[in-house]
Amino acid sequence: MVPAPGGRAAQPVYRPILASRRGELEALSHLDPASAALVAPVLEIGTRDRSVVDTLRRLPSGMMPAVDVSALPDTPEAELTRWGVPVVPVVGLAERDHRLVAHGAAARAYGRRALIRLRSAQDRAGPDASTTAVERIWRFTSLAPEECDLLLDAGDVCCPADVRAAEPRVRRLLDWARRHAWRSVTVAAGGMPPTLSRLPTDEAIRLERWDWQLWRRLADAGVGYGDYGVHPAVPGTGDATDRLPTVRYTDDGSWWIYRWARRGGRGDERFADLCRTLVSAPHWPSTGAAFSWGDHELLRRARRGAGAGSAANWAAWSTSHHLAYVLSTLVHPHANGGPRWHPGQGPPQRGRSLR
Repeated sequence: MVPAPGGRAAQPVYRPILASRRGELEALSHLDPASAALVAPVLEIGTRDRSVVDTLRRLPSGMMPAVDVSALPDTPEAELTRWGVPVVPVVGLAERDHRLVAHGAAARAYGRRALIRLRSAQDRAGPDASTTAVERIWRFTSLAPEECDLLLDAGDVCCPADVRAAEPRVRRLLDWARRHAWRSVTVAAGGMPPTLSRLPTDEAIRLERWDWQLWRRLADAGVGYGDYGVHPAVPGTGDATDRLPTVRYTDDGSWWIYRWARRGGRGDERFADLCRTLVSAPHWPSTGAAFSWGDHELLRRARRGAGAGSAANWAAWSTSHHLAYVLSTLVHPHANGGPRWHPGQGPPQRGRSLR
């Protein structure tokens, strides 16, 4: 980690947008302090219960998550100052006046910071209307532009056509964003397909990380990077009914999807076989279990040192590796501890690629 100039604390370089599920939160809790200082997660809160607040308290020291409560009813329970946990409020352009005031109180209580989330597929009112909307936010929250981070959320980009359609929309928003003195500007998108249930099983399947490709095409704009981890961007999608052991393993511009349906033996044996296949693959990092907490847990299963776990565990281990891989790529683009190859060379021989 390279310290910021003048001895200041390092600034986050990665904003993953994560659901407040057990797996994703557990992966965040296992980040080491140096990595935690560089990750600024955006947590989407689907339900307000005590366990969410307790989990937020267990996140690594120095990590200040942004919390999006837009899915919660507009009640006092959704006011972040009542949670008693330092967070950054996430503010949408269409928030009601009362909620903007509550977000402003939370921002002022925890370091005068807010994250304004602009969704490119939904907030398409034009530059002048967008300026009117953010000026209203600053007025009701009593914040200045330089106290607000801007998140341009492109939503799902799951194919080349999605990338081609998203890029000009995002560039227009970036042109508008330059009118204002934001604290930072980040572009985020999600590239994981809504469902994996139609993919072949019992072999590694390579999927393109189209969200990463979109950000690479925007490299000249000098914006920060965000994504949706290893899950789709659209809420409510995914494989809620798919109970096959599944690992979503991030690599250079791709994911390797492992879904194991081999019959015979116990579930623990099936997952151990999955993990043995993974740790012998070319995309297993050269540092092995030291690469991330998730890699450590996967190697334990490959050696039959623990049980298969649950869907929440598989999500936690996959997310842990993803966070470490993305962060390593952003901080050290040419030395992330894993094997690399150029897209023009094609994928490795082990496993299949699906576009």
